[in-house]
Amino acid sequence: MVSDAAVATVVALVVTASFPFYLYGAWIIVDAEVVTWDVLTHHLRFIVVGLLLTTVPVLGWMLPRFVSQLGGLAAVHAFLGLQAYAMLVFALTGIVRIFQVKRTHDMYDAPDRDVDIDELHEDMSSWRWRLRAGVAGYVVFWLLAWVLGIGRYVIKYVAF
Repeated sequence: MVSDAAVATVVALVVTASFPFYLYGAWIIVDAEVVTWDVLTHHLRFIVVGLLLTTVPVLGWMLPRFVSQLGGLAAVHAFLGLQAYAMLVFALTGIVRIFQVKRTHDMYDAPDRDVDIDELHEDMSSWRWRLRAGVAGYVVFWLLAWVLGIGRYVIKYVAF
């Protein structure tokens, strides 16, 4: 049987490995002069990998063990993680609407550089704000949960 420490080490490494995918996925969008369909799908490939590298260990290993490890640090870790996912949902409420409007105006396949994206719909600036706030919130809460998770790992599994 595999030891708890070995599984915890793999989980810590997998979750840690997700962060470069988030960073590179974000860089793809930031670096793009125009977000075409190809740029968007390329970006999403990295973001989805990052989300899978975080979510699979959460659902497959952390969540089932949560009640048996319930304590102060575990509760704060879970709270921060839940806040990260809540911010992701908040971001999705913006991105879905932005996607719909840009798709309707064929902005992904035939981008027009002379069109201000905020002119495509009266609520576009609000949706873009949701997207930015949600993504920033996700990253902040993810980092806080990660730091606390690594701290819990060190306390529990690293002998001093």
